Amino acid sequence: MKNVKLTIEYDGTNYHGWQVQSNAKTVQGTVERAIRGLTGEEITITGSSRTDQGVHAYGQVANFLTQSNIPQDRFSYALNRMLPDDIVIKKSEEVSLDFHARHCSKGKKYRYLIYNSSFPSAIFRNRAYHVSHQLDFEEMQKSIGYFLGTHDFSAFRSTGSSVKTSVRTIFDVKLTKSEDNIWFEVSGDGFLYNMVRIIVGTIVDVGMGRIKSKEIPSIIESLERKRAGRTAPPQGLYLVEVYY
Repeated sequence: MKNVKLTIEYDGTNYHGWQVQSNAKTVQGTVERAIRGLTGEEITITGSSRTDQGVHAYGQVANFLTQSNIPQDRFSYALNRMLPDDIVIKKSEEVSLDFHARHCSKGKKYRYLIYNSSFPSAIFRNRAYHVSHQLDFEEMQKSIGYFLGTHDFSAFRSTGSSVKTSVRTIFDVKLTKSEDNIWFEVSGDGFLYNMVRIIVGTIVDVGMGRIKSKEIPSIIESLERKRAGRTAPPQGLYLVEVYY
């Protein structure tokens, strides 16, 4: 028996998220079918993050147990011949039997793309959050530093998941701009359900003048979801890297 770790890139546009569903096409289900077709084994894979419908990934991580004789580094080549073009196994490697893609994770990095232009983009329609209102980028930059550190992020959490604590630590945040594209990047030890998308929605509201950047600390301290901004749409979100 060996434990194989996969690093997976995918365009989530045509999938109902990562996690297997009985009546919908998902990334996990598609990869599992390819592995079963390759090995002949009834395999279930474990992912590091249950990305939602429409969310993309540069570096999703998953693992599975197999008795196959296929060399671990060849799984990526074999699976990529079986998978659709919008899912690519970037790397396959053998890891210790106690490795678990989700439980062993020490943190994650996410990126979010805002397309700030009067008109939507045909190219980025499934890749970014289109905001037609001219955003105050400098004010948005002032707001992001308040998210650094350890906080109870209850105000930036959607209902729908049960966790022991809403306390999370943000290691790093960046906001960069290139022409009409605004990239938000955040790294942390973990993220609550829709936490990154709510943070993005909040800093967009800052850019629109609906929320002042200096209000962010009081919003965090309030623990009230209604104080924070909207939940930004899924298509702008990318899982970049998982830390172990």
